[in-house]
Amino acid sequence: MVAPGKLYVGVVMVLVIATISNFVSADPDMLQDVCVADLNNAVKMNGFACKASFNASDFSFAGLAIPQPTNNTLGSIVTFAHVLYIPGLNTLGVSMARLDFAPDGLNQPHTHPRASEMLFVLYGELDAGFITTANVLVSKTIKQGEIFTFPRGLVHFQINNGKEPAAAIAAFNSQYPGREDIATSLFAATPPVPDSVLSKAFQISYQEVDAIKSKLA
Repeated sequence: MVAPGKLYVGVVMVLVIATISNFVSADPDMLQDVCVADLNNAVKMNGFACKASFNASDFSFAGLAIPQPTNNTLGSIVTFAHVLYIPGLNTLGVSMARLDFAPDGLNQPHTHPRASEMLFVLYGELDAGFITTANVLVSKTIKQGEIFTFPRGLVHFQINNGKEPAAAIAAFNSQYPGREDIATSLFAATPPVPDSVLSKAFQISYQEVDAIKSKLA
């Protein structure tokens, strides 16, 4: 048997080590003023390595200032302002995007796996919605100056059902929220998702699967 005194010392040591390990590995805050992303560094980590030097341009981006052309199939375009365009966002946990819509323009159903989103309408009118994991659609028409929120990871969309262009600004609680378009992920993946999977999932024929794939290729 282990002597009581030695057992007590052993338990204390385990608790101290566990406490120190917790402080070392679980600090949620930045440990420096800035950590400007070195996008050319080959080191792989949860984020980017810090550059040795930086300047004001690392914290600035003009890409959201003006409307972008929406003459594409969906009639919409999203301009991101995340860490790949603003290296100074590295470790800050925030980013933004601008969304421009032609009349009838759609920001197709998609998810952001690493962020919740708040959408602020600059002008025009949008129908916005998300779908819960219980398959409940939560949707609302939002107008200039109004906000709609999309929970992290849930499928969501916006569509301009009006006759005039619309625009919005999105804010994310991640420096790089990621985006996965549902239709593109399923029908334009590389290598492709098998036709048998898509045919059975959507209850459509192989010919219909191929037709959709050809449009999204």
